[in-house]
Amino acid sequence: MNIEIRPVTPPDVPAISALAREIWQATYPGIITQEQIDFMLEQRYGHERLYDDIEDADKWLDQAFYNGRRVGFAFSELYKGEFKLDKLYIHPDVQRQGVGGQLIEHVARRAGKLGYPCVILAVNKRNEKAIASYKKYGFAVRETVVDDIGRGFVMDDFIMEKKL
Repeated sequence: MNIEIRPVTPPDVPAISALAREIWQATYPGIITQEQIDFMLEQRYGHERLYDDIEDADKWLDQAFYNGRRVGFAFSELYKGEFKLDKLYIHPDVQRQGVGGQLIEHVARRAGKLGYPCVILAVNKRNEKAIASYKKYGFAVRETVVDDIGRGFVMDDFIMEKKL
């Protein structure tokens, strides 16, 4: 399997934004409403937000290519004193082929090099496929949270942790 991971650069932003929309539309209907999907995509994957994230020294945006095709991405950051895998998305037609695992390992190596004892993430409690995948890669549920994200929407999540 030919997987390449490289940083997201400004010219990649439109493609990352489009890939996020494609993956979210395949993943979240039935978990959250279309209105919340649209709100969260604009909030997190609008071009200006992505350009700002690329410039932030405490955030890392990585993209995965499978046989030369951009198929996924992972965003990680320093968050409240911890190393957080903030976003991990893999195109549905290449899920379960190791791309996510390689991105998780890439992020975990970075966290370890920076001296963090674990990587945390938040995942929707109803996203059973993602939860099972994270468990496979060594994450365990640490706590549950419900965060108000505005416009009457909430994120009802598990916080999961992978010890390094």
